[in-house]
Amino acid sequence: MSASLCAAVSIVLVHGAFADGSSWVDVMAALQARGCRVAAVQNPLTSLADDVAATRAVIERQPGKVLLVGHSWGGVVITEAGNLPQVQGLVYLSAMVPDSQESAAAMLSRLGAPMEGMTPDRQGRIWLDDPGAYGKMMAADVPVSRVQLLAATQQPIAARAFGDPVGHAAWHDKPSWYLMTANDQALPFAVQRKLAQQIKADSVVLQSSHMSLISQPRQVADFILGAAQRLP
Repeated sequence: MSASLCAAVSIVLVHGAFADGSSWVDVMAALQARGCRVAAVQNPLTSLADDVAATRAVIERQPGKVLLVGHSWGGVVITEAGNLPQVQGLVYLSAMVPDSQESAAAMLSRLGAPMEGMTPDRQGRIWLDDPGAYGKMMAADVPVSRVQLLAATQQPIAARAFGDPVGHAAWHDKPSWYLMTANDQALPFAVQRKLAQQIKADSVVLQSSHMSLISQPRQVADFILGAAQRLP
């Protein structure tokens, strides 16, 4: 992809639960090396509406058309935030993708993978700050030293956010791409495949954990660049 074409598209990266914007650092470096304009959202993870507002604020700062990329919970966020006219395409990375008027929890139940084993604290927040648990669920192919950093910087998500429904699902109107991760212990590969088929996304499969953006950043960046090339 030429630098001039990449410069014509702003790539906005939206992180998921148990992460922050720094989780994209390796992908951002690969994209910036190709001359891309990149911005990473810092989601508060307090509700779907709050995360959508944070994402829209970043989108609106971009000078032209936007390719919106969401990882994991970030897929729910971009499904709503992607309705802004600036957004020309959606890239889902091991992401949850609800339909219109559907929440993440309802989507998982519909696909036979209901949410289990996540107990909120007294403030209603779900944490994943134990490095052992983080590595097992999210990042089995990431070096232990990096997993420790990820667990230390993870941000808890409000449990109620998983029950917040999307209004209109932007993937009905915008071209979509889906990167599936075959060795995923956070969002089952079978669920990812059903979601990619549901939204009629162009898709690829990586032999990766949930955190492919950490373990295989070059491949993730290449996938994003391929989508940017094909924007209308």
